[in-house]
Amino acid sequence: MQDKIRFSIVVPVLNRPQEIKEFLDSLAQQTDRDFEVIIMEGDSIQPCDEICKEYSKALNIKHIKNQILSRSIRRNSGIEAASGNYVILFDSDCILPPQYIRTVRKQLSENYADCFGGTDNADKSFSRLQKAVNCSMTSFFTTGGIRGSTGKSKNFLPRAFNMGFSKEVYKKVGGYNDIIGEDVDLSMRIKEAGYSVQLIKEAFVYHKRRLTLKKFYRQTYTFGRARIVLGRLHKGSLKILHLLPTFFTLGNIFLVVASIVFCSAWFLLPIAAYAITIFADSMIKTKKISVSLLAILTAYIQLFGYGAGFLDEWATHRASKKSAEKMYRQ
Repeated sequence: MQDKIRFSIVVPVLNRPQEIKEFLDSLAQQTDRDFEVIIMEGDSIQPCDEICKEYSKALNIKHIKNQILSRSIRRNSGIEAASGNYVILFDSDCILPPQYIRTVRKQLSENYADCFGGTDNADKSFSRLQKAVNCSMTSFFTTGGIRGSTGKSKNFLPRAFNMGFSKEVYKKVGGYNDIIGEDVDLSMRIKEAGYSVQLIKEAFVYHKRRLTLKKFYRQTYTFGRARIVLGRLHKGSLKILHLLPTFFTLGNIFLVVASIVFCSAWFLLPIAAYAITIFADSMIKTKKISVSLLAILTAYIQLFGYGAGFLDEWATHRASKKSAEKMYRQ
């Protein structure tokens, strides 16, 4: 364990000055402000220079421009520029509750881990779609708890929207590879190297995903493709749990076709039962009927998107080939 933990916060950004403003505003309200912030900006048409200057008195900010568009490379460059011995990575669309840094520091001081990850939540100010997406992304009935929603850390793999690790880990394992699923790939490499990984469920962020339903489908489609890529890079990492969205997609298609062919609504009962389950789960979380109804749609979009992406990559290996080429060049 480090004698004193010195945090460096690294955030990649591209054309999202308003997101950075909200993010920095949440950092300025932290009860523990003993950290530096490194904003790694790509070749933005809408730069965040003025926003960073606005918060430079309240926060220790390094604003670094990098023409390379890849988030992975910008993240790695930010880690290289960090003066702290423990880096924390966020996406630019995250907002931190005031106690976040204090919570992480306390947990690592009492139970140190070489790498940690937190969960995501929806703030009360979020739109109905943002709340619905959060419900479907964090529900046990869509992800099986692998994103930390169950509070169990055995199979938990930190994601880059809320993830931290020591500089020692970075020096030994390396940073983010320029591939899809890059954050899960890094988490796997950290675990494979024997470093300790911990879920700090109390260290949640408000993940303000600015998505449309179409963009959400494309995102989950990429997640499905990434799972095949990760399975090829990390032998034995592909589990039955990762296949469930694909089985769900194929199963639902079969049930709909069967109900038409046999003119029987009984085939649709499992679909209705799942929709009711998602609705009930979302109602418990949000207490909002409108959000819970929308969560049924986002849950289906999430699972169908993942399943379609998984099947596409399994059949074509397109992303796997590109990932192998990038890994070779590195």
